[in-house]
Amino acid sequence: MTQTAAPASRRIHEIDAVRGFALGGILVANIGFFADPGYAVGIGTLPMSEGPVALVVSTLVLTKFYVIFSFLFGYSFTLQMRSWGEKVKSRMVRRCLGLFALGVAHGFLLWIGDILTLYAALGLLLLTMRDIRPRTAVKAGCWIIGVMSVIWLVLAGLVLLDPSGAAAPVADTAAAARAEALVTGGPLDFLRFQVETYPMLAAFVWLGQGPMAMALFLFGLAAGKSRLLEERERWAHLVPRILWLGYGVGLPAAVFFTWSSQTGGAAELVGLAVNNLASPLLSAAYVVTLLALVKRFPAVAGALAPAGRTAASNYIGQSVLACLVFTGYGLALAGELPPIAVMGVAAVIYALLLALSAWWLRSHRQGPVEWALRRFTLLSTAPRRSR
Repeated sequence: MTQTAAPASRRIHEIDAVRGFALGGILVANIGFFADPGYAVGIGTLPMSEGPVALVVSTLVLTKFYVIFSFLFGYSFTLQMRSWGEKVKSRMVRRCLGLFALGVAHGFLLWIGDILTLYAALGLLLLTMRDIRPRTAVKAGCWIIGVMSVIWLVLAGLVLLDPSGAAAPVADTAAAARAEALVTGGPLDFLRFQVETYPMLAAFVWLGQGPMAMALFLFGLAAGKSRLLEERERWAHLVPRILWLGYGVGLPAAVFFTWSSQTGGAAELVGLAVNNLASPLLSAAYVVTLLALVKRFPAVAGALAPAGRTAASNYIGQSVLACLVFTGYGLALAGELPPIAVMGVAAVIYALLLALSAWWLRSHRQGPVEWALRRFTLLSTAPRRSR
């Protein structure tokens, strides 16, 4: 990768489409936690933790779409650098502070698996690395992924030396029942569940997803500085190789990851190491496939891009709608629906948010969350409406 001269920043339709696509995968990955409170607290004894639907989600979705989103965060940071110029430092600090505050509120009130606080913290780290060369950023990202994979392999070796230390946890049905009762109780019961569970799961998100997210931030930074998504002709000749690596290597590795997670012990740790290396390959294949589809059928981008333009609003909106369906904020259906019905709810939520995003942007430049975050970032009170 080589850095290229950057003209003034502009909105890139394809990036919005990819971001809108990634939102669908994130919804599918997250909704099982809303539908299965036992799984959310790490028990995994309720319907969404097993069966063919869970296997498909684990193989094709889990850890694949936050990878895309993290890459796009790094790429979008380069667009902000072009737009903000000398003000990038102060504005990015405010933006990350705003993201962090939004994430804390989101985590305690709606979704215990919130990732915005992690992105805010890593965004500040990315800011300190903004002058890094693209090639160096790629090398640093590869080192992060490699080191994390080696750590998982070392832990797997330790388990093989002492198998008794990796005994499968015994399902606590009483804890599962309590979690479901709190989630499906009244709003105060659900808030109690959030307060009890969010700090623990936030630590898991930071430790489990933080290194990979940072690596993808760096890959996105390198790609943005090299203008890869804006100059597709520079990498079009690599498409067959990306697809072969993604579907030929990344997909079998994802199958192994799912199998190993069901097996437990050292195999599960090896699966995590393999997944660290291979999930970016499958994610890249998803993106290249989508971009080819968008090129052939522009209406696909037209459907997805509005959600991508309002990604933060959609991310929060997913949690609001999922809460209204599964928690005491609304219908309290957690633990009541079979996995295939949960996927149906996800499809309805996604379609509804796609339609709402398109409708909103007919009269607004940004989503409501984006508007508030931008006003805080720029310290401006400009009106929301575009006309």
